[in-house]
Amino acid sequence: MKILAIETSTMLGGVAIADDSAGLIAEVRLNVKSTHSERLMTEIDHVLKQSFLKISDIDVFAIAVGPGSFTGLRIGLSTAKGLAYATGKPIVSVPTLEAFAWNFPYCRYPVCTLLDARKKEVYAAVFRWEDAGFVRLIDEISISVDSLVGKAEFPDEKILFAGEGAILYKNEITELMGDGALFASPEKMSLSPANVASLGLKKASQEDFSEPVSLVPFYIRSSEAEVKLNKKM
Repeated sequence: MKILAIETSTMLGGVAIADDSAGLIAEVRLNVKSTHSERLMTEIDHVLKQSFLKISDIDVFAIAVGPGSFTGLRIGLSTAKGLAYATGKPIVSVPTLEAFAWNFPYCRYPVCTLLDARKKEVYAAVFRWEDAGFVRLIDEISISVDSLVGKAEFPDEKILFAGEGAILYKNEITELMGDGALFASPEKMSLSPANVASLGLKKASQEDFSEPVSLVPFYIRSSEAEVKLNKKM
């Protein structure tokens, strides 16, 4: 079973193709100042050509559904839906912060993945590795860093932080936690589309498919446009 995974939660988005027997086939990530709408289909076409595959060879599509960039999530999800409709193939959704945690399998410490939520907040979730996977200690939330640290304290344990939010608020986290705060190495500070593909294959093998019509991005909080509209009503 071949899967094409799309990740557009952050500026560093990308595409991956994997197979349940062969593993990762291809992955592309690109951090540029253009929007995902300008490059996503080009990236998909590139990985397909480099893998000597056609879109009809893909058995299932996976999408990172958020939280993350409102615009990025909409572009990624609409693309995944379009491909699913065009090919008649199913789609699976993968939580962004959970997929991010899979940068650190077997980690001995809790893993806190952070994305910039603007307005001096982060999108955050905390996971612990148990047996053969991660379990949630704190579900996805939009929160300030100081409130998060207070909520995420675990006695006698360090916490590993990763993501653009960890980079942006590293000084604040260090001031609040001291030696209790660990930070991922630079190459692990971004979500790999291959993680989305891997988790997507697991869901597909369990036939845990999403209904394209009802599938929406996991925003956590309302967009700025929605907030302004609600104020007018």
